[in-house]
Amino acid sequence: MNRTVGLLVIVGGAFLVVAGVLVYSGALNWFGRLPGDIRYEGEHTRVYVPIVSMLIISIALSLILYLVRRFF
Repeated sequence: MNRTVGLLVIVGGAFLVVAGVLVYSGALNWFGRLPGDIRYEGEHTRVYVPIVSMLIISIALSLILYLVRRFF
């Protein structure tokens, strides 16, 4: 295997550990309750469409992948 692939796996793992610590500590409680996220709770149904939350994730992942492609 290539060394850059190993480095990417290590960086990805570190990112997942940091994200896990943030979720566990409650620092990301606001995520999923942003303005623009559609939430409907009826008597027998619940519908949740996280539009804005998914847009933020998409922008963040696009930026990360752009930077990875730029430097490697």
